Amino acid sequence: MAVIALAGCSGAPGVTTSAVALLLSWPLEPGRRMVLAECDPDGGAVLHGLLQGTLGDRYGLRNLSVAARKGEFGDAFWRQLIDLSSEDGKQESPRNRLLLPGIADPAQAASLGSVWKALGVILRGIESDHGHDVLIDLGRRGAFGPSGVLAEQADTVVVVVRNTLRCLQAAQARVSALEERVGGVGLVVIDEGPYPAGEVQRVLQVPVVATLPYAPKDAKVLSDGADQPRHFIKSPLMKAARTIGTLLVQRAAVRRARLDPGDSFAVSGEVTGAR
Repeated sequence: MAVIALAGCSGAPGVTTSAVALLLSWPLEPGRRMVLAECDPDGGAVLHGLLQGTLGDRYGLRNLSVAARKGEFGDAFWRQLIDLSSEDGKQESPRNRLLLPGIADPAQAASLGSVWKALGVILRGIESDHGHDVLIDLGRRGAFGPSGVLAEQADTVVVVVRNTLRCLQAAQARVSALEERVGGVGLVVIDEGPYPAGEVQRVLQVPVVATLPYAPKDAKVLSDGADQPRHFIKSPLMKAARTIGTLLVQRAAVRRARLDPGDSFAVSGEVTGAR
C-alpha cells in the first residue's frame, strides 16, 4: 500500500477537491482503509465545505498539538478522524474512508511544530503495519516549511495543476523546487485548458501521472457540499479518480522499490495507537 502526498501551487486550486475525490473513490480491498490527512498550513476546507460545518471544529489537526506534548499522540490521532465511508453512496463497512480535518485558521499552524514529524511517523505506521493507504493534502505551500517533512517521507508526491497558461507558469518554480527536494514528482492535471499532457510534461519537466476532467458542477459537491446529482459516484470525475487511485498505488510501489527503506521514518512507539 502507499503514502501519497498531494501538493498544489499558486493559481491552481483543486488539491483538496482532488484529494476528497480520491478518498471517496479509492479502490479498497476488504479489510483495507484509506486515510486522508488535511495538512494544508493555510487551513483545511472539508469541515466547512463538503461537511457544511455540521461537525463544527471539534475534530482536526489542531487538537493533536496538545496530545503530542503529553505523549498521547497515537490514541488522540484516531479520535480526531471522521468517517466518510457513507459519502460514496455505496454499502460498505464503516470507518473505511477516514478524514483528519485540517486546521481552521492559518494562525494555528504556528503551534504545530512538534506535530508534523509525529504525524509522519503515525501515517507511515498506518501504512506499514496495517496495509492501509494514506493521502496527505499539503495544499499550495505545505510541501515546504515545517510541514514539508511529510512530503519528504511520502512514497510519492503528486502536484495538482491545471493545463492553462497561467497555472503552468505559476507551477514551474514550485514543481522544480519540489523535484529537487524530494525527487520522483508526478502531476495530476485538471483538464481545464488547451495544453495536452505531453506539453505539460515538456514545460514542467516531470511526468503526468493522470488527468482529471474539469467538472465544476461535480467538483462543487466535494468542495462546497452541493447536492449530489444522481449516480454521482459514477460521474466522469469520480470514475477518473478511481482509476488515478490505482495508478498512484502502482507509482508509489515502483518508487519505493528503488529507494533505500532505511531512509523512511522508523515506526516507533509513537504509533502504538494505530488500530
